[in-house]
Amino acid sequence: MEKNFRVAILGVTGAVGRELLSILEQRKFPIAGIKLLASKKSAGQKVRFRGQDVLIEEATSQSFRGIDLVLSSAGASVSRELVPHAVKAGAVVVDNTSAFRMDPQVPLVVPEINPEDIAKHKGVIANPNCSTIIMVVPLFPLHRRARIRRIVAATYQAASGAGAKAMRELESQSREILAGKAPTKEVFPYQIAFNLFSHNSPIKEGGYCEEEIKMMRETKKIFHDDSIEVVATTVRVPVFRAHSEALFVECERPIPLDEVRLILSKAQGIRVVDEREKNYFPMPVEATGGDDILVGRIRKDPGKENAFALFVSGDQLRKGAALNAVQIAEIWAGISKGEAARR
Repeated sequence: MEKNFRVAILGVTGAVGRELLSILEQRKFPIAGIKLLASKKSAGQKVRFRGQDVLIEEATSQSFRGIDLVLSSAGASVSRELVPHAVKAGAVVVDNTSAFRMDPQVPLVVPEINPEDIAKHKGVIANPNCSTIIMVVPLFPLHRRARIRRIVAATYQAASGAGAKAMRELESQSREILAGKAPTKEVFPYQIAFNLFSHNSPIKEGGYCEEEIKMMRETKKIFHDDSIEVVATTVRVPVFRAHSEALFVECERPIPLDEVRLILSKAQGIRVVDEREKNYFPMPVEATGGDDILVGRIRKDPGKENAFALFVSGDQLRKGAALNAVQIAEIWAGISKGEAARR
């Protein structure tokens, strides 16, 4: 039985919201009708979708009547306020904020890793942090081969992770500095153009920032393995779009490098970019706009037989956020269609 879904995008005017709309159109998600929701300030604007102009409405607790699926990316505080109303109205929510990720009642899903968790939802399915997704997609097939015991990660996070305004700030600061002017800081606490700094999320107990704690905790939940040790250092860099990460991984037993490359080359959502003779490896400029996570710099840790190192790069707005959410929705839609066919 064919079934199309009534879909709402909560936070459509943000960078991830616009990407959600684009990916829904690109992947021909089965939509019977779409509702675009944002703040009162954005209400009344129009957005093009499938050849038609769609009016943006103010998001309220009454916005979800008749909606089957909500793709939410409007910030954690908005999600905490409005998502319960969406669920009460009968919608399933794929939430791209940190609001519900560590709730034990909410599945935290990367479709290449734990798609079976989608069926366990109670109205909300959480999309992981962008840096977590870009890290775990290439590591999980290796984890299945030789169980990962420890991950040490250093991130190089693009301005896109802080939204469209942050991307514009990187551009405007670059122009100001090149013109001999002082850079204007509005989104980031420090100059982002021609600079880098520790991730600007709050520092918590133990000296780790929120972004690092997300990577550490979410990996355990997605892998269903609390014994994995994860240590992260997250850094903002002057790149418009696509995050990169240096990953140092220790397994229970050795994996030959040829097998690491083979496993990664066959894994879903990954493209190996590892040409040593050309010194050609993953770069954010080549990951931008793509769906695959680029993986390279594949090498052994000379100090540990069971350890190796990787360098990865992935589009934060696509696989790191919107694409992962739509992939979750596609699996959920398939489950829902199957349920409808059985009735």
